[in-house]
Amino acid sequence: MLIFTKIKSLQQEIKSLKDGTTIGFVPTMGALHEGHLSLVENAKKENDIVVVSIFVNPTQFDNTDDLINYPKTIEKDLSLLKSFNCDIVFTPTPEEIYADNIKSESFDFDGLEFQMEGKFRAGHFNGVGTIVERLFEIVKPHKAYFGEKDFQQIQIIRKMAEKKNLPVQIISCPIHREKDGLAMSSRNTRLTEVQRAAASFIYETLKKAKIQFGTKNASDVLKWVENEFKNHPLFTLEYFEIADEETLLPVKTKNPTKKYRAFIAVFAGKVRLIDNIRL
Repeated sequence: MLIFTKIKSLQQEIKSLKDGTTIGFVPTMGALHEGHLSLVENAKKENDIVVVSIFVNPTQFDNTDDLINYPKTIEKDLSLLKSFNCDIVFTPTPEEIYADNIKSESFDFDGLEFQMEGKFRAGHFNGVGTIVERLFEIVKPHKAYFGEKDFQQIQIIRKMAEKKNLPVQIISCPIHREKDGLAMSSRNTRLTEVQRAAASFIYETLKKAKIQFGTKNASDVLKWVENEFKNHPLFTLEYFEIADEETLLPVKTKNPTKKYRAFIAVFAGKVRLIDNIRL
């Protein structure tokens, strides 16, 4: 497994690959878990070479404390990637990626950026678009792999690739869950023992909402979910939304030709958790 911290060295290695070599790319912010590793596995199956980036991107954090507290486990991450036969790891510094200008570009994602996460995390998706486009430019992958826990992010990256005619296929992979259903996330390590023991409540609520959506309208399901969290001693609901998978617009009247998904964001103390489920 080769490890690079500099763009030039990484690009020289990629350039040395023989013609026709396919590159699968898994961008991460480190603190790797089984969800990330499942993306690496998928990339290994479908490509000749797999590149994983580990980079905590400062421009996509609207909350400075969240950036400071984001778990950093680089030695463990590298050991895990080596055990999964990753070919290349790219671990740049912010200065290497952004030079002297650590700020986001502005993007138009045709309104996808204003829904859900966009309402609560100002500038977040400009930061995501900036770093993903930059990494695509550096790595030049044929396929890039993302987990569906961040489903809105996947749709936004797809939109960016489409609008900018980027020659990369965006591959979405199912949410990887703990045995009790909690969506795997690097932030889960920040939960207290009590919070972690109760966190399956989030996915259980999503599953019940899915059943209700079969017979009830969206507004009734929204009210039910809000009530479920209203008196919970450990979790505070930031939002629950039922939206069209393609446009991410909230559903008003169910259309049998559309695909819908329920999205949720919850605070456990200062730790923010997100999840979603196809309806």
